[in-house]
Amino acid sequence: MLRWTIALLHGLFCLRGVAADAVPPLADLSTVPPDLQIPELSPGPPAPGRRVALTTSGWRSEDLHHLLYLPTDWTPDRSWPVLVEYAGNGGYRNAFGDRCDGTVEGSRLGYGLSGGQGCLWLCLPFVEKTATGLRAAETWWGDVEQTKRYAIATVREVCRQWQGDEQRVILCGFSRGAIGCNFIGLHDDAIARLWRAFFCHSHYDGVRERWPYAGADRASALRRLQRLGGRPQWISHEGSVQATQAYLEGCGVTGEWTFQAIPFRNHSDAWLLRPLPERAAARAWLQGVLSQPSRATNSTGQ
Repeated sequence: MLRWTIALLHGLFCLRGVAADAVPPLADLSTVPPDLQIPELSPGPPAPGRRVALTTSGWRSEDLHHLLYLPTDWTPDRSWPVLVEYAGNGGYRNAFGDRCDGTVEGSRLGYGLSGGQGCLWLCLPFVEKTATGLRAAETWWGDVEQTKRYAIATVREVCRQWQGDEQRVILCGFSRGAIGCNFIGLHDDAIARLWRAFFCHSHYDGVRERWPYAGADRASALRRLQRLGGRPQWISHEGSVQATQAYLEGCGVTGEWTFQAIPFRNHSDAWLLRPLPERAAARAWLQGVLSQPSRATNSTGQ
């Protein structure tokens, strides 16, 4: 059964009959001090509380790596959920001071979601080909097949080496990465099977069609969405989630969607580093997802 959870703390874009000039401006994230700081990169092998750069076995490139963070409470005698994250597009900046460099090092979402405990945090690159080899793409998808191959191989290796639970892998993304949750994460049956749930902040595959890559059209996005198989998705956006909600209500695909408007003007994942009610809701969603029985999907997503 389709389940909708809609948390629109600021329904300013949904209210009818309210003049635009009567709507108060959204606050800036800078007005709320963060209570979390992303750990600095550490040399050497992974260890509890350390964030390190690694390259998956069988891949040879000085310019291609992922980041792995082991939670402070990590031990090798149990299995751990895995938060897998894709970053936004590089080169982004706006008038509010928001920035995104498109690198795995710039990712923040998974750490804020877990608070650094209870989950492995894996930041993956989008992989592109160059004349000299492979490297991380700072904008869009790079080579989609290489990106998918690296994701599948890396998730499996991390789970095998660091006690990740293959039945509790959550795909997360901000901006480009949020679109990538479906564009890459549901691109074909092989990669779609990896994920228990999806955390998409700011944008969603298929809502806006005029992105500069093949497959951005709505028909292609709906084919990908058919592989969702009713699995949970958290969907948030600065200001309003109305556009994505309307798209999904009319798409004809069954899903377990949780909508959350973020009452700030910033195009940023930094809200998860702050003690906000929306972060508490996101963490409650994560715990609920991790406590559910695993759900198998087939090629039709049903």
